[in-house]
Amino acid sequence: MNIHFYKYQGAGNDFIIADNRDRKIQLTQQQVAFLCDRHFGIGADGLMLLEHAEGYDFKMVYYNTDGNESTMCGNGGRCIAAFSQKLGIVKTEAKFLAIDGGHTAIIDTSGTVHLAMQDVHHIAFKDGFAILNTGSPHYVTWVDDADNTDVFNNGRAIRNKDEFQPKGINVNFVQTEEHGIKVRTYERGVEDETLSCGTGVTASAIANAKDATGKFDVPIHTPGGQLRVTFTKEIPGAATDVVLIGPAVLVFEGDIEL
Repeated sequence: MNIHFYKYQGAGNDFIIADNRDRKIQLTQQQVAFLCDRHFGIGADGLMLLEHAEGYDFKMVYYNTDGNESTMCGNGGRCIAAFSQKLGIVKTEAKFLAIDGGHTAIIDTSGTVHLAMQDVHHIAFKDGFAILNTGSPHYVTWVDDADNTDVFNNGRAIRNKDEFQPKGINVNFVQTEEHGIKVRTYERGVEDETLSCGTGVTASAIANAKDATGKFDVPIHTPGGQLRVTFTKEIPGAATDVVLIGPAVLVFEGDIEL
C-alpha cells in the first residue's frame, strides 16, 4: 500500500496527515506506530486521517504514536484544518467532526488557526494540582521553574498512578509569568514530553485562572513556540467559548510504501 502523506507541525507538535476520503487507507496499530517512529518511519507525535463525515466538512481520525486511536488533539485539530484548506475542501472556515464532537476552525490570512474547543464543565482543584478534560484528560500542576523541571520522569510517574488507570492522564507543568504562562507537557500515548500540546495548554490556561471569573486571553510559551487560549469563566469551576490559537505549518509531503 502506497500512502501519500503530509507532515504538519503546530508549535513543534508534529503530525503525519493523509487524505482518506476514499477510505482506501486501512492501518494496523503496528503500521501507525511504524510511521510515527522517528528512527525507522517518517516520525511524528501522531497520525491523522481526514475522512468524510455527513453534515461536516470532514472527520478527523487521530492516532497516538503507539498506534492507538486517541482522544482529541488540539494542535492536531488546527493542523488538519489547515490541511483541509490546502486540499480545497474549505476556504477560511472548517467545520469538522472529532472524537469529542464537532469543532469549528478559522484560518486567518497569516496561517494562524483559531480552533473552537469543547466547553469545560468541571475543574477539580486539589492540593497543588487540578484535573480537567479539554477533549483529553489533563493533570495540571504548578512549578517555580518549568525549564528545569524533570518533565519526563515526573510526568511518567503521575501518568501511571493507579488512580488514573487504565488509560492514564496527560501531565502539564505550569509556571505563571507576568504576561501569561509557560507550559511543558508529558503526553500519554507518546509517552514522552512533546514540544507543545494543544489540549494541554488549554487545560493549563483554564486551570491557572483558578477562582477568577470573566473573559481571558492567555499567552502561552511552550518549548515549541507561542500559543494563545481565550475563554470565558462565569463560575470558577467551568469554562465556555474556549478557543486555541496558534500556527499550523506544512513541513513537507511525500510517499511511503507499506
